[in-house]
Amino acid sequence: MTAPVRPSARVQLAAVFRKEVQQTVRDRRVMFMLVVAPLIQTVVFGFAVDYEVDRVTTVVVDPDRSATSREDARRLLADGTLRPVGEAGSADAASAAIDEGRASAALVFERRAEADRLSRRGQEVQVLLDGTDPNRTTVTSGAVSRFFAELGERLAREQLATAGATPPAQLRPVPRVAFNPGLETAPYMVPGIAAMLLVIVTTFTSAMGLAREREMGTLEQVLVTPIRPLLLLVGKMAPFVVIGLVVVTLLVGVGTWIFAVPIRGSLGLLYLGTILYLLTTLGAGLLISTMSANQQQAFLGGFLFTIPAVLLSGLMTPILAMPGWLRPLTLVNPIRWYAEIMRGILLRGAGLADLWLELLVLLVIGVAIVAAATLRFHRRLG
Repeated sequence: MTAPVRPSARVQLAAVFRKEVQQTVRDRRVMFMLVVAPLIQTVVFGFAVDYEVDRVTTVVVDPDRSATSREDARRLLADGTLRPVGEAGSADAASAAIDEGRASAALVFERRAEADRLSRRGQEVQVLLDGTDPNRTTVTSGAVSRFFAELGERLAREQLATAGATPPAQLRPVPRVAFNPGLETAPYMVPGIAAMLLVIVTTFTSAMGLAREREMGTLEQVLVTPIRPLLLLVGKMAPFVVIGLVVVTLLVGVGTWIFAVPIRGSLGLLYLGTILYLLTTLGAGLLISTMSANQQQAFLGGFLFTIPAVLLSGLMTPILAMPGWLRPLTLVNPIRWYAEIMRGILLRGAGLADLWLELLVLLVIGVAIVAAATLRFHRRLG
């Protein structure tokens, strides 16, 4: 009696790949979550996440009501950072407007603003700010301070010229901003948003997919076939890698079309980084699934992985602003490295010589996670 012929590894891998593709394509909910949802979220988040501060609601307290104070207020409110919403009769009234949420800032001029300036005495303008939003407060304070610093310098030069003295030479910095001259938020945030959405979608999908098959009993049917655990996991990951590459292509296209995100580097290198990144996210999902007895546990495990990963990626908070004891945790966070790869390729035109370290770190993290998932899966089989 002849022994049954064991299919080759290529045939086994192709069979698992084909089964996973058919199962994924048939489930419209999964396809929507994999392809359509990231596109919608990228557009929404791209418009919603904006670090630019403008139109800060401001009340003006001007007891002097002179031409000088009115001109100062008009020029200060002209650039759009501050948006006037009315006047107040006193500093207390302005403070009450901030307390009640009707304004976020208040400009309080002195009663003798024009007389003090004409007599060359010091002039004080009080700025009341709502500190519940530190970013908005810092930008608003900087805009007001910059305006009056430039005004004070101009007045000092005019006074020196009137007195017949030679004004001192001016030193004016001329900033030249590379890669994002307009300092727009979207070109910086959209690559990070793409990295965040990919980890959420792929991790949850892979984690719940294996758990769902275990609940339905189809996993046991696959396990009775002579297929190695590593080939089974690779076959389950491969279709999502292909879908992930398609999703990245769509996200980059949407970012370029809607948010003017440039493409200055090699798309081939971007796809290589995406493959290594998907190796980590899908591997994390499979590892979570091997530790879960049902889909609810897999969902909770995916949530516990993705939320800390996003918060420690540097997308929302700069890594250098984190406490020193927390920064080492970011070194094993794949989102951090993939976001740097995407921004480097799209915004700076970085090449392999610039990003080899990030790619190597993703490779090491991905191999370690997949190896752990394979070992855990093999032990569960035993």
